[in-house]
Amino acid sequence: MTRTGLTDSHCHLAHFSDGELPEILARTQQAGVDGMVTIGTRLSRAQQQKKLATLDQPDLRVWCTIGTHPDHVTEEDLPDAATIAAMADDPCVVGIGESGLDYFHGQADVRPLQHESFRVHIDAARRTGLPLVIHTREADEDTLAILRDETTRNGAFPFLIHCFSSGPELARGALALGGYISFSGIATFSRAQSVRDVAKDVPADRLLVETDSPYLAPVPRRGKRNEPGYVAYTARVLAELRGMEDAAFAEMTTANFSRLFTQAV
Repeated sequence: MTRTGLTDSHCHLAHFSDGELPEILARTQQAGVDGMVTIGTRLSRAQQQKKLATLDQPDLRVWCTIGTHPDHVTEEDLPDAATIAAMADDPCVVGIGESGLDYFHGQADVRPLQHESFRVHIDAARRTGLPLVIHTREADEDTLAILRDETTRNGAFPFLIHCFSSGPELARGALALGGYISFSGIATFSRAQSVRDVAKDVPADRLLVETDSPYLAPVPRRGKRNEPGYVAYTARVLAELRGMEDAAFAEMTTANFSRLFTQAV
């Protein structure tokens, strides 16, 4: 299949019911999206993620990642990196994560476990060669410190900062380490000019687009439940921001996706 449409690089199909998914996938295709990645939030549910990745349509590819979100690190045991790598040894698994740091809820006692989980997921990404999907919220400084430390001590690895809502220092630091940055519906919000400022300056070959659905629906769907097809609204805003036609923006971001997610074939 030759892919010319948009790619939703980050969605959560597990949050939709089995009965809803056929209509959601149909609307996604109608919106000009021909690929999506459903993201893992608990390693214990890796098999569910792989099952969701069987929802391929003739003109719509579905892949998955496996990992444990930082908000869930206390809910299950953390396997070692070799075990995670073995779990990811499946053609439908195109990335590790999402993993990272989330300080929004203010639970300082959980941070050491988040740090440990983040580093184990980095190790798994390095072992497999699959990109690590990174979640970071109100933790810019520590996220960048761990990325730099891991790269210095053990070498570079592919990664993506998803749903970017941080400051320019994290963006510059991640890009300097070879990372990619993805933007969600937040980039369409009226009060998110700082996010748009970063999006305008990200190099053309490092920018991706996503929904993070069912969360963060973009304008004009803000306040509704998000879904993968709505990535087109965010893409349109970012294309205009960067002075590009919609089709050229779709081609650029999908090429970037394919360059990073090399297993997504």
